[in-house]
Amino acid sequence: MLIDDISGRRVLVVGDVMLDHFVRGVVERVSPEAPVLVVNVTEERSMAGGAANVAANVAALGGHAVLVGVVGDDPGAALLDGILAATGGITNALVRVAGRPTTQKTRYLGGDRHLLRADRERVGLDAEIEERVVAAVFDQVRNCEVVVISDYAKGVACPAVVRAVIQAAGAAGIPVAVDPKRGDVDVYRGARLLTPNRKEMRVATGEDCADDASCDRAGEAVCAATGASVLLTRSERGVCLYEPGRPVWRDAARAQTVRDVSGAGDTVIAAAALALAAGAELQAAAHLANTAAAVAVSKSGTSYVTPQELNQALLHGPNEGLLAGKLVPLISAAGIAEGWRHAGLRVGFTNGCFDLLHPGHVGLLAAARALCDRLVVGLNTDQSISRLKGPKRPVQSELARAEVIGALRSVDLVVLFGDDTPLELIGALRPAVLVKGADYTVDTVVGANLVLGWGGRVELVDLVPDQSSTRLIARSRLEGRE
Repeated sequence: MLIDDISGRRVLVVGDVMLDHFVRGVVERVSPEAPVLVVNVTEERSMAGGAANVAANVAALGGHAVLVGVVGDDPGAALLDGILAATGGITNALVRVAGRPTTQKTRYLGGDRHLLRADRERVGLDAEIEERVVAAVFDQVRNCEVVVISDYAKGVACPAVVRAVIQAAGAAGIPVAVDPKRGDVDVYRGARLLTPNRKEMRVATGEDCADDASCDRAGEAVCAATGASVLLTRSERGVCLYEPGRPVWRDAARAQTVRDVSGAGDTVIAAAALALAAGAELQAAAHLANTAAAVAVSKSGTSYVTPQELNQALLHGPNEGLLAGKLVPLISAAGIAEGWRHAGLRVGFTNGCFDLLHPGHVGLLAAARALCDRLVVGLNTDQSISRLKGPKRPVQSELARAEVIGALRSVDLVVLFGDDTPLELIGALRPAVLVKGADYTVDTVVGANLVLGWGGRVELVDLVPDQSSTRLIARSRLEGRE
């Protein structure tokens, strides 16, 4: 299957990298100094943006991204370095320029209301920086299987760099996919695929792209100008694929529920590029990208699509896949939890081995879910259980345990962890409620200080007496010997 073939593919992502910074708080009064709102800050977070978000999408889908872009030598660049390192699956090949600010967009929100955006950026590159970007591309391109040019109109995807990138990819015999912003699309000649949205097509062609006929005229015009194929994303109307000399191919929108379209274009080009790297035909790549976008927009907040989610969506449809596949990697779980918080929902967390599910487990999870709106369960990996409980444990594999736990109505997400404690999960998920059994005390619960520190609660729930996986396993082994 194509979903298996894209795993491990190396994608060179070249473009405008950004740092997306969110400052969220509570607005209760107007400043006495000026007629402006006062935000009492309760949370700050930063995420990879622009081309860096494309790279993160590639990594989440199971590929490996090599990221080339321009940053400053400043705290923003250091923060972005840390985010990329924590994401995993990304080689950081960024060009650092002293005296230049790392592009950063800071959004101030009161609850879910967007109040203000403050930008730090310098648009455009001088000739010396262009040469450094091109040199970085030539250093990396032969180790990759496809190139993505992610243009956010900040200057990295200027004509000189775009032409050099396409030339380098051509010499290496690998395809180029472009998320375009420019009106002069002829600069992309030599690329294999362009992935514009309707607004970008209007800029490039003057067509309004309001119906099939105008979209088709625009698609044919861009194909003629560039020699490339065009995957036009049309939101609720799905996608159209235009290939030179071939009839238009349409794939209907696959999302039954749209919660947030943020970053959907980055998901589209990441999935399409991985498919091209795997040698897929353009229609197969377009279908994969359209399905990945449907999964992405069905989640709240900017979040990534995992191979498990994409596979379920390809088989059953995106929304059914999200319900069926509760096991997700931490990077996706953190994004989903962030979306839940933005929707005003209380996120709860508990953890355990759950080797043989028994009434005690069921009661604990039901009680935990009653204390929150969404419950995330941290599940020990097989390796960590063997470390903690001995070489004969676990009885069930981590995937089997995740499937059983995920089948419970009280559980909303399952995340595996291999450390001895779930401290990393708690820090990434930022639950409002941390739940453990009453055999603990608050001061012995791992992560309690974190949760209490950001205003959350630690809850200890009563356990069902005489219920233990270890006891059940010992009894079964004794009976087996008898």
